[in-house]
Amino acid sequence: MLMKVLMYGMTPDQKIYVDKWNKDHAADDIQTTDEQLTAQTVDKAKNFDAVSVMQTSNIEDEEVYRKLASLGIKHLALRTVGYNIINFDYANKYHLLITNVPAYSPRAIAENGLTAAMFLLRKWGGYFKQEKDLNFTRPESLISDEIYNKTVGIIGLGRIGSATAEIYHALGAKVIGYDIVKNVANEAFVTYTDFDTVIKNADILSLHTPLDQSTQGMIGTKQFKEMKNDALLINQARGPLVDTAALIAALKKHEIAGAGLDVLADENQIFMKKFDNIKQLPEDYQELAKMPNVVITPHSAYYTKTAVQNMAEQSLTDIKRVLNGQKPIFPVNL
Repeated sequence: MLMKVLMYGMTPDQKIYVDKWNKDHAADDIQTTDEQLTAQTVDKAKNFDAVSVMQTSNIEDEEVYRKLASLGIKHLALRTVGYNIINFDYANKYHLLITNVPAYSPRAIAENGLTAAMFLLRKWGGYFKQEKDLNFTRPESLISDEIYNKTVGIIGLGRIGSATAEIYHALGAKVIGYDIVKNVANEAFVTYTDFDTVIKNADILSLHTPLDQSTQGMIGTKQFKEMKNDALLINQARGPLVDTAALIAALKKHEIAGAGLDVLADENQIFMKKFDNIKQLPEDYQELAKMPNVVITPHSAYYTKTAVQNMAEQSLTDIKRVLNGQKPIFPVNL
């Protein structure tokens, strides 16, 4: 069956695998645009069977959903794990199936979090700052510790959190975790406990939970005061899980020792943009960027060749299944 799909938010790295799909599936017609799906671009989807989307900006305008339905489109396939950009009231109102790609590479994100944690644990930020000052001494303030001496606390033990726990366990760390669902398969490398116990006992606190009303701001002033003064916060999930103002205050007061952030609240203001000087950044990001004990990556934890390929191919596979009358592998709102 001919499958005609428009993929919004296309990037050159993903386009490689879209071109390969078109080559390997001669009956399909997969077209792309680098534009995001908005009320202004939704008309581009005319004469397509489905749309695939990758973007961080919310799709809140009801007109987008109404117009997709009027064009006969019944499936919006996200090429991401997160689906908080979707307004499900509108998606359900216009009978629009939403799918995602929940496991394009849990290992990629787990490894990125470990990289940030090791950067901070071994105090490379301090060494980098010294290097820029042409200072190659080894001050006592930069003495560090080894991972096997540490307790790693993980909030959210889904695919990514579980991969994270397994990696830290393999390195010799004690791993404790909290999730509303207990997966017995994880018991070989993580000890389940309650949320507060994880917060209070973790030397490295790694967040891997979805963003919703119950988790927004889950790490704030109270939690920072309860954390160890030498603890590290690693957020690879969603920026609004952490109260940014409270994080900055905790870092300044030395309530925690550092933070590795692949996501930020309101990150659309800075991520995927280039600035001429630091003063162009929002004030809170300016403060974080100046701190040698903070490392920020632009929502790139997933960014490996394996993950990029899986994001494109798994999204298209679910579209093909639905058009062929099969159940999607990764439905979100069925």
